[in-house]
Amino acid sequence: MDQKRTGRLGQKCVVLLVFAFSIIGCKNDPISPLKAASVLEPEQFYEFGFNLNNYVVKRDTIRKGDSFGEILQRNQIDYSKIFEITQETKDTFDIRRLQIGKPYTLLCSNDSLQQPKCFIYQPTKTDYVVINFQDSIHAYSSTKPIKYVEKEVSGIIESNISEALAKQGKSVLLAYKMSDIYAWTIDFFRLQKNDKFKVIYTEKYIDDTIYAGIENIKAAYFEHNNEPFYAFEFETDTIKRIKDYFSEEAKNLRRAFLKAPVEYKRISSRYNLNRRIALYGNRVRAHKGTDFAANIGTPIMATANGTVVESRYSKSAGNLVAVKHNSTYTTKYFHMKSRKAKIGDFVKQGDVIGWVGMTGNTSGPHVCYRFWKNGKEVDPFKQKLPEAEPISDSLKAKYLKFVKPLKVQLDDIEFILPVEENQILDIEFNQENEITLSK
Repeated sequence: MDQKRTGRLGQKCVVLLVFAFSIIGCKNDPISPLKAASVLEPEQFYEFGFNLNNYVVKRDTIRKGDSFGEILQRNQIDYSKIFEITQETKDTFDIRRLQIGKPYTLLCSNDSLQQPKCFIYQPTKTDYVVINFQDSIHAYSSTKPIKYVEKEVSGIIESNISEALAKQGKSVLLAYKMSDIYAWTIDFFRLQKNDKFKVIYTEKYIDDTIYAGIENIKAAYFEHNNEPFYAFEFETDTIKRIKDYFSEEAKNLRRAFLKAPVEYKRISSRYNLNRRIALYGNRVRAHKGTDFAANIGTPIMATANGTVVESRYSKSAGNLVAVKHNSTYTTKYFHMKSRKAKIGDFVKQGDVIGWVGMTGNTSGPHVCYRFWKNGKEVDPFKQKLPEAEPISDSLKAKYLKFVKPLKVQLDDIEFILPVEENQILDIEFNQENEITLSK
């Protein structure tokens, strides 16, 4: 029993000594008060100018048979309220313009009822319409914030430019835009291996993060058959916001005619007077047009300024439009899904005159582009067509000053060498610790 008491007494002494030493050790240090635990505030999410944390957010798309009233009724809004909303907002937004497939958002009360307070419709990726009925009823249109980011890309052609861009994870739309810029300078369907390119372009982002495509090409360099071609975008009319592409000597790269009536095109059949068609027993049937394959609904553009002299349906050509540009040149556009231009309309280069379809005698969606010179159908790609208006003398000095830093930037871009899928690079260090790469 005495031994147990002695052991307990010893344990108490040790505890007292440890406590004493801890007090002595902290004597010179002020005892700091306990710090309160930090509270993390919930992250705030803003979109369309609203704090989404304050609502139950419901997102959907307009479906076949949907109407503004039916959408609200499905979400517990009664007819009288729907009628009141439509009457109050009819001068700002026509609710009958809702399109199938377009997204909409409902901001609902953040409670068990989840009563809709606001309807937001997005006709495009950037534009939206707000119909707000949580307090007073009002509607307005707005645009999401857009950020523009400058990018650079370069490459060496192995087979075609689309492949060279795809290997770097770049959009094929960049190739289409480049083909439009160099339409009368370089035939992108006949590029050579080891042709080179450099591009300075701008990408568009919605809400800082959502990629929204390529905005424009600011400057480009293309080396075709060892011949260099520069292109610089320049605004020639600040009032009408007209922009064009010019060479380093201020020569316009465009001609009076566009090279193709559609964007993002592929030539499926060229002008060929000796073409044989299997469908007709492999007999020779001259094809006096150029066929540009494109998806149904693709806009068809007038290739030059002129007056519409035909807009009708033909059994063989389907829906067609003809534009007389002057006493020398006339163009026609066949197989349209529908026609926009009417006889007597004056159209400018790039104006939409119809949409790609499959009307008339055709086996696939395309536009057959016909070109007349002095009353005779000819191949537009073999004509020496008039140049577009050159840059004015008053703007030339301004242009040359504007493109000088862009040319330096282009020249400083290094070409990205093509890398084969199975190519393995060995890294070696020489005596100076410089890296060398070898297969």
